[in-house]
Amino acid sequence: MENIVNGCNRGRLVIFLLFSSFLLHAEKFVFTTAWTPQAEFAGYYVAKEKGFYRDVGLDVVFRSPSLTGSVYHRLETDGCDAGMFSLMAAIDIVAHGTSLVNIFQTSMNSSYLIVSRWGKNPLAQRGGRLAVYMSEPNYLAFILDRKRRMNFEWVFFTGNINVFLSGGVDAMAVVSYSEFLLLRQAGFEMKEGSLFRFKDHGYNIQENGVYVKRDYFESHPEQVRRFAAASRRGWEWAALHPEETLDIVMGYVRRENVQTNRVIQRLMLEEILRLQIDSDSGRREFRVRPDMVRRACLLMRDFGMIDREVSYQELMGRTKRLGVDN
Repeated sequence: MENIVNGCNRGRLVIFLLFSSFLLHAEKFVFTTAWTPQAEFAGYYVAKEKGFYRDVGLDVVFRSPSLTGSVYHRLETDGCDAGMFSLMAAIDIVAHGTSLVNIFQTSMNSSYLIVSRWGKNPLAQRGGRLAVYMSEPNYLAFILDRKRRMNFEWVFFTGNINVFLSGGVDAMAVVSYSEFLLLRQAGFEMKEGSLFRFKDHGYNIQENGVYVKRDYFESHPEQVRRFAAASRRGWEWAALHPEETLDIVMGYVRRENVQTNRVIQRLMLEEILRLQIDSDSGRREFRVRPDMVRRACLLMRDFGMIDREVSYQELMGRTKRLGVDN
């Protein structure tokens, strides 16, 4: 009997040592998300906490941007290995000389909309005061302003809806998984006639994706492949286990002292998962759509935001250096 017990203990010790050795040699991968912890990033948190990253030999560390340390700044200065950008932001960065490669895509649809404070059609509010994000270039709002000659007066905010509720602006640009939910929770009535949903007016362009610099993509092909596979596994698990996913999200929220609650995070998770479903196939595809890259480039070139097209192949790291064969 003693030999059996000793044998079991030795077996446990071997397993423990092997596991400890695996963790010791796991490759560190620093990922800067688009904002502070929230359900917008749930699948990545799940992949970390359920051991999906560890299973592929990665020690993923999450970082949040700040007003003095943007995602772009951290990626450009090697403060992280990967960063989260909207498709239009990534195209803008690439077109202006920094070569980025998409390694994983969650968003398949635009969440962007304008809400009128006064119950009007936002397009009927020419010359009005429009609140827009301070931390996001607001590409679509600026394109709409020029295309429709709206002549908006821009008011920048950091995410608080008070300037809108107090009547300090006539309309506000929001995303459907964040400020839009906060307005609903505050009891603000939003009829469809007072909303301009960009996806319904020819502006359906993907948003959040994960990007690395081209040099990192070429020197660490296995790391980015494994990160993408484990991240997809995390999001697929999150879609099947929403309540346990919320437990994980709220753990991150509490550690970072983010002011939110489980009700808002549940609504955010539901909306984020909905936005991941491709409008054509009806499936979660986790891919960049070439047609959306072309649409984004066309809009951005037409309104002077970029001076050259960034191709799908370039954004996916499938072209030679210096834009050859784009």
